[in-house]
Amino acid sequence: MTDMIDCENLRFSYDGEHAALKDVTFHIGRGEAVGLIGGNGAGKSTLMKALLGLIGAEGDIRVDGVAVGKGTLAQVRRKLGLVLQNSDDQMFMPTVYEDMLFGPLNYGLSRPEAEARVDEALARLGLQDLKHRHNHRISGGEKRMAAIATILAMRPEAILMDEPTSALDPFNRRLVIDIIRHLDQTRLIASHDLDMILDTCDRVILMNAGRVVADGSADAVLRDRALLEANRLELPLRLQK
Repeated sequence: MTDMIDCENLRFSYDGEHAALKDVTFHIGRGEAVGLIGGNGAGKSTLMKALLGLIGAEGDIRVDGVAVGKGTLAQVRRKLGLVLQNSDDQMFMPTVYEDMLFGPLNYGLSRPEAEARVDEALARLGLQDLKHRHNHRISGGEKRMAAIATILAMRPEAILMDEPTSALDPFNRRLVIDIIRHLDQTRLIASHDLDMILDTCDRVILMNAGRVVADGSADAVLRDRALLEANRLELPLRLQK
C-alpha cells in the first residue's frame, strides 16, 4: 500500500538564492497524525504550499500515489484539505451552511448530495447548532471548528492544518484539540503550540532553515530539551519541570 504523502528531496527558493526548502524528504502513512514544528522561517508554510502545488518545488511529491504537478492539481486537491490559520480567509460566504455547501457543489455534487455531506460533517463534530449561523456573528473558536467541518464536507483523505489553535481562548482551544484527536484522516499539523502537538500527534517532524532536522515519535522529540532549544523552540509547557 502506498503512503498518503511522499516527499523526496524537495528544494525551493523564493528568490533563486536563499533556499526555503533544502532536500526535504519524509513519508506519511495513511491515518497518521504528524506534527510539523520549527521556529519562524523554518519552512513549514512553504512545505504546505508545495504539497498543495501552490509553489513549484523541485523534487518529488506524491499524494496517495499521485505526483503533484500542473496536470494533477485538481486531483491532488480533492485528496488534501487545508485548514488555514486565519478562518476569515476560509469562511467567506454569509453563513456556515453556505460555506460548507460551496466545496461539494463545486466538485459537481447535486444539491441533495452536498446537503447530506454538510449534515454528516456537522453531526460528526457535534456542530449542528452552527449550521445556519452567520459567519460574522460566531466566535473565533466556533469559526475555526466550522472551518474544519467545511473541509470534512469535501471528504479529503488527508488534512493539512496551519496553526489550528492560534489565538483561541483555553475553552475553544480544548474543543479544537478534541476534534483533531477524533479525526480519522491523515493529518499534518503545523504549529508553535507544542502542547497541542503532544496531545494530537503520534509523530513529529522538526524543521530548521528549510531542512528536516528530526523525525520521530512525538514523545521522544518533544521531550528532548537540547534538540528543541538548538532549533529555537522550548519544551511543551506541561513538560517544563
